[in-house]
Amino acid sequence: MRHDKLERELDMMLMLTGNRAFTIDKVCERLSISRRNFYYYIEFFRDCGFIVSKVNGCYSIDRDSPFFKKLLERVSFTEEEAIVLQRLVNNVDQKNAVIERLRQKLGSFYDLDILAHEEHSEQQAHIVSELHRAIKLKQMCVLRGYTSPHGKSSRDRLVEPFLLMNGNQEVRCFEPASGMNKTFKVARMANVDVLDDEWMNEDKHRQMYTDIFMFSDDTQMPVTLRMGTLATNVLKEEYPAAKPYIKADDDNHWLLQINVCSYAGIGRFVLGLFEDIEVLGDDGFRRYLNERIKKMILFTEKQTT
Repeated sequence: MRHDKLERELDMMLMLTGNRAFTIDKVCERLSISRRNFYYYIEFFRDCGFIVSKVNGCYSIDRDSPFFKKLLERVSFTEEEAIVLQRLVNNVDQKNAVIERLRQKLGSFYDLDILAHEEHSEQQAHIVSELHRAIKLKQMCVLRGYTSPHGKSSRDRLVEPFLLMNGNQEVRCFEPASGMNKTFKVARMANVDVLDDEWMNEDKHRQMYTDIFMFSDDTQMPVTLRMGTLATNVLKEEYPAAKPYIKADDDNHWLLQINVCSYAGIGRFVLGLFEDIEVLGDDGFRRYLNERIKKMILFTEKQTT
């Protein structure tokens, strides 16, 4: 029925317009649809004018799509209005349930959780607001008086900001002078000036990822493991964030399919429980483990001579 089809389309739209992107398999699993239907819906969204992005095999729908802009103009606040409203809400009684729901809605819908942390001063809130505006408009900006990690020097940094991170305490930027993607801390900025110049290096922007083992990088590598009961339970207990990526293979084995930023974290896990784990992929991870095993053997031999 068309009603059921529309419901799935809307569910998929809601899923892909959240604060994270999803793989095809994750969308199909959650919505109980086939890969064929997934591609059909994606093409339907694009035909309707939605901006569908695919980064590292993960899909999302851009909130700047024309339909959303028209909808927000009619039924919602502008982001500038939302910032002001958020500041007012944060000055109201913290124990009021209605105020708490409003605060959560503002933070989740507008991604403007600027003053959620008490340590954020008004100046930092202003800086985050400017960074958010620069990201939305895809404009370059200057981080004024950015201090070094040890606070011994400060200088202006010309950047292209494209992602607020870690509760808006950090911002991911491309720095044309160095030709590198870097993460800057809001607390180290004296101010931010948004320029009229648009981004010139969007194709070089690389998002920073953090895997379940707390390793970060701007690239990810797929790893697939087949685990027994012991390894599965240890993984769930030590790394609860892994649970959504674990699927039953049979009564006594489970599959872990996950992207990691470094082989170091998952490598330590596998080597510690190697008797209960089978590495199904990828080849890069297998080579990493072989090299680690060789080094461990050499180290052991040196210790016994």
